[in-house]
Amino acid sequence: MRDILSQVNRWWTADQGVFGLATVVGTFRSAPRQPGAAMAVLGDEAVGSVSGGCVEGAVYELAQEVVASGRPVLQRYGVSDDDAFAVGLTCGGIIDVFVEPVSRDAYPELGEIAASIEKRVPVAVATILSGPGRIGARRVVWDDHVSGTLGSPRLDAAVDDDARGMLAQGTTGVRRYGRSGERRLDDLQVFVQSFAPPPRMLVFGAIDFAAAVARVGKFLGYHVVVCDARPVFATSKRFPDADEVVVKWPHDYLSHAAVDERTVICVLTHDPKFDVPLLEVALRTPAAYVGAMGSRRTHDDRMARLREIGLTEAELARLRSPIGLDLGARTPEETAVSIAAELIQLRWGGSGRPLTTTEGRIHGELA
Repeated sequence: MRDILSQVNRWWTADQGVFGLATVVGTFRSAPRQPGAAMAVLGDEAVGSVSGGCVEGAVYELAQEVVASGRPVLQRYGVSDDDAFAVGLTCGGIIDVFVEPVSRDAYPELGEIAASIEKRVPVAVATILSGPGRIGARRVVWDDHVSGTLGSPRLDAAVDDDARGMLAQGTTGVRRYGRSGERRLDDLQVFVQSFAPPPRMLVFGAIDFAAAVARVGKFLGYHVVVCDARPVFATSKRFPDADEVVVKWPHDYLSHAAVDERTVICVLTHDPKFDVPLLEVALRTPAAYVGAMGSRRTHDDRMARLREIGLTEAELARLRSPIGLDLGARTPEETAVSIAAELIQLRWGGSGRPLTTTEGRIHGELA
């Protein structure tokens, strides 16, 4: 929904009437889009995508029906059959799509949700998909307040706890509860969509490789920070794709930076006076990824220096060095692609091998 939020918010703000909002709430096998992907329909206009083109026509028609009836619908789309015109996913996947009517009256919290996302304030939206509750009932959860109800105080409390946990992890998905919030029961399906701020990519070293990494990092959805101690090199003009350009000694900056389990750290300085104190800090953070550029010789020297200052083997084992997957990259842009490939592999657990040499599902099960 983040991708279409600006258009959806314009329709909502202009009070253009009821429009349909279709959201992917569940995926199985090789589904083309992940939970949270959305498509909105107002009259003959549609924005967004739920399947990359496989079932958009059917979802468009269903959205029109939902707008007309005012009743939300949970619809499953699976593998298409031998009829070329059958509605289904040719990739062999299955997706569950929840379609709901949206207007200023039906969804009064949408404006505040949009403002929170714009300001990078974490917010989660919990919606009842099925079960004994009111289908489409919604509760919006922020760190410090809530809005709406799912039907009972105990259910609200259980969902609030889970939603805040999912916000901390940046995850979206279905949770199941009993009618009064019992976690051991599965009477109710509740879809929790978390709009956490984008994960951070911290790039150290204001070199041409850093410019390429910042560009691909922004493309992958990271909030990109480039840091270097040299003011002549660390400029916004040289790094137009970075969200922030910081002039500071790298280890000093990282010692006070916000780092969580989604943060990635790319050390591109390959200079011991920067690398070693920076990696001493980086490898003791909860960052999801710490990679460092350099040759095999540079790597060996760097590891020896890090051992000398007291880093343990467990801490050193976290270091991805030389940084990136082995793609034969030579240029800054190619190297950035190899780093991006390693980040994607780490995130989703891929093998890094050519798909032509693998068998089974292309997309693994989500954790």
